[in-house]
Amino acid sequence: MSLRHAPWEDAAEFTIGLKPIAPEAWFEGGEADPAARKDTLFAAVPDLVWAEAPGSHAAQAEALALVSESLGRPIDVDGRPPLLAAARETPDDLCLMERRDGVWRLTALSLCAGSFFAAGEVIGRSLAELHRPVTGFQERLLVRVTRIFEGLRPELVLERRNWSVVSSPDLHAPDPAPMRAAIPAIDPGRAADVLMTRVERQTLRRLPQTGAALFTIRVWLTPLAEIARDPDRLARFAHAWRSATPEFRAYKHLQLYDDLVARVIGDL
Repeated sequence: MSLRHAPWEDAAEFTIGLKPIAPEAWFEGGEADPAARKDTLFAAVPDLVWAEAPGSHAAQAEALALVSESLGRPIDVDGRPPLLAAARETPDDLCLMERRDGVWRLTALSLCAGSFFAAGEVIGRSLAELHRPVTGFQERLLVRVTRIFEGLRPELVLERRNWSVVSSPDLHAPDPAPMRAAIPAIDPGRAADVLMTRVERQTLRRLPQTGAALFTIRVWLTPLAEIARDPDRLARFAHAWRSATPEFRAYKHLQLYDDLVARVIGDL
């Protein structure tokens, strides 16, 4: 757990917020053996963490080669689908988007740190379908996001970050219902230790040979207690919490945590 990113200090709502980064900064690391964590999930709940569409292996193989090049070492496929083999070598989840019948669709994904959805539920979905839960996405952002995918250059790596508050330290969180049902039982006096900021650091880059796009997701969890140790940083979090738009609050279900967060931020 680490406060690697604090995106609430930049924006307190859902924004595209894509910025270019150096290709060598594509993966952040920070996990000694991601395969150990992911292999357990691949074996126990495969439909929740892996899915692929027919005809995606060419783009998967290109993604594998790009990940291998970035990590600076060969990746042993060992009979696995190429994207799954690549995903075992990095803490990030890997999502492959391909343009099919004029629409960008999700054609393969490894999702071992999914935030409230499962791989089998979303395979084959379009950009619009994937972002349907985001209030106003269809009206305000879909055209812009589609243009980003269409115009993405192979040498460009884009990064964005988003955030929410949760009451579980689990990276693998495909179903929010049990977590949310347990909120009333949380001791308010322990709110700072129990509540976590859940930050998704996402990247997007083009695969030059197939024209597919590879979307990565790296989840970082930090207890509010760690933020509270820095008064200035806690004040910025408090400001973001209170100024979040109604649409963002509804999308992230922040209202479920209002009373507990109030115990942490006080009158800041």
